[in-house]
Amino acid sequence: MTQNQLKFADEYIKCGNAAQAYKLAYPNIIKQRTAESAGSRLLSNAEVVAYIDKRNAEIANERIAGMQEVKEFWTATMRDKGAEDKDRLKASKFIAKSNGAFINRVKLDNDSELTINIKGDFDDC
Repeated sequence: MTQNQLKFADEYIKCGNAAQAYKLAYPNIIKQRTAESAGSRLLSNAEVVAYIDKRNAEIANERIAGMQEVKEFWTATMRDKGAEDKDRLKASKFIAKSNGAFINRVKLDNDSELTINIKGDFDDC
């Protein structure tokens, strides 16, 4: 990819408008119609699309906390002597639950008979 294509892709990610992104990446383009058609053409370029998809995935991952980050936050809250006790206890409960503590196991013993009646015409099957 060229530097201008990278600039176009980055600007497209920001604004979502191909013509506007094209004008920012290629400042010598003045005509709107030229920017629209060229921007559209770049959005059919496999390398540009792959780069946009990759960057969008990275951005989404940066915005959403993973379980490791969440557990680190809970741990920091639990260990924070300045936090309220109720918040520290709640954080410790979340950590314990996420690690499988407090699992309720129920054993069911049932020797009864189950009968299922299906009505309908199944000759066509």
